[in-house]
Amino acid sequence: METVQSVKQRFELIGNDAVFNRAIEKALQVAPTDISVLVTGESGVGKESIPRIIHSQSFRKHAKYIAVNCGAIPEGTIDSELFGHEKGAFTGATQTRSGYFEVADGGTIFLDEVGELPLPTQVRLLRVLENGEFLKVGSSQTQKTDVRIVAATNVNLFTAIEKGKFREDLYYRLSTVEIELPPLRERKGDIHLLFRKFCSDFANKYKMPTLRLDDPAIQALTNYRWSGNIRQLRNVAEQISVLEKERNINAPTLKEYLPDTGSNLPAVVGSTKKTSDSEFANEREILYKVLFDMKNDLNDLKKLTSELMNSASSGDEVQEKQQGLINRIYGGGKSNENNDSNSYAYEDVIDQAYEVSQEDSHEKSSEPATKTVKSASSSDRYDFAQEVEEEESLSLVDKEIELIKKSLERHEGKRKAAADDLGISERTLYRKIKQYDL
Repeated sequence: METVQSVKQRFELIGNDAVFNRAIEKALQVAPTDISVLVTGESGVGKESIPRIIHSQSFRKHAKYIAVNCGAIPEGTIDSELFGHEKGAFTGATQTRSGYFEVADGGTIFLDEVGELPLPTQVRLLRVLENGEFLKVGSSQTQKTDVRIVAATNVNLFTAIEKGKFREDLYYRLSTVEIELPPLRERKGDIHLLFRKFCSDFANKYKMPTLRLDDPAIQALTNYRWSGNIRQLRNVAEQISVLEKERNINAPTLKEYLPDTGSNLPAVVGSTKKTSDSEFANEREILYKVLFDMKNDLNDLKKLTSELMNSASSGDEVQEKQQGLINRIYGGGKSNENNDSNSYAYEDVIDQAYEVSQEDSHEKSSEPATKTVKSASSSDRYDFAQEVEEEESLSLVDKEIELIKKSLERHEGKRKAAADDLGISERTLYRKIKQYDL
């Protein structure tokens, strides 16, 4: 069996990273067996090199090696590509065709982007892995094949399984041995080595002097995130080799070819729980504020109704006396002239409440025998309103205190700004601060 270093030289693999070397070592260890291998890693890390190493070091190395990009084949034809089809199996099938599993009998098939396989094809693949049998599209005759499958993917298959896009039993059959290749940003010591290799290759290809980087440029190259991994690094090296006349590259020149990806800090992927919780907390806070406003309006309305029911004065007198309170409850201080509909609403409410109070008073004077009953009726209605207030949940009081504290903290103790933030008057805020001893 070849050593890791000799394999890297043979397949032109550059890098001395320990995790990268361990991946190659695992590939060499499993190569002489028929174990299925799953290669994982981000796009552009060089996953296609692992199946070639495995095939070259196995007893199947003299048979066919076929690489299939599962994500590039349309869903309607992928079964035909992999397993073949019979003549007349579907429209356009003018002759019998052998699939990759039949052609690669005795060899190795590399299924790249295996996570993109449709579910019906996954069922067929699972049968091949279990007993080496498959059916051509449009055929009822079972065929046997002896192939070794090496699969690769850049997606999280556990997430795909949870979403119902990948079969769990197929995952465990493919991942008998799993080899993970690290992203380029975790191989900082290899970045400059790879860049020099690519620059040398392009210098020979385009017949031009090789690029050289100064120390700040090397530092910028090493610290860049390289989201596209080795593929992106190779493209940048080719761009600079072709476009730059000056062969000594400094950091500002290099950065012109590096897309601005913002901060190099790691981003949270696949989890939005904290964001959702934060948004929910803000909505809940707004909802509590609306409830407190409704509570205040309800208390003011109770006060106004009580005064109308227990007063012998006319509706006009009450409206004039409590105009500020009425405006705050029904119209936010808009004048009657500017909003006639609101004015009518005020008068209707006052008149109706006044009629009720006058009716009660008339019944009290004309029917003394029922005085106690009527009085009790009015008292019951008012007491019922008071009972509603007493039975309100104490948690609302706690939330009101919490909102007031937060608003005062946000505005550094400035009561006017805090009152505007809460949608109440400064006087009301002062009263609540005294009430809750804040």
